[in-house]
Amino acid sequence: MKQIIAIVKPFLAEKVLENLKRAPLEALQVREVKGFGRQKSYLDEYSETEFAQAFLPKVELSMWVDDARASEVIKKVVEVARTGRIGDGKIFVLSATAPLF
Repeated sequence: MKQIIAIVKPFLAEKVLENLKRAPLEALQVREVKGFGRQKSYLDEYSETEFAQAFLPKVELSMWVDDARASEVIKKVVEVARTGRIGDGKIFVLSATAPLF
């Protein structure tokens, strides 16, 4: 079992979730988070509004999938969430060693 944590831009979260509808997920959690990466405070555009902030709004998607299907789920997230601009987000893959239930 793998845990995949994807941190994406808020306006792309619904599209990512729509793309994951038929994905082989065991469980899914969605959280609103704030943070920054290498860009620190950065002038960016969200929903056609420009602003500069130290902590930019993001959405965290935590997913649990079978080991064999993890790359398929990651591919589906990247398909939608990658814009090619700075601040697209991150994807973390962790081994879930303990049983979920």
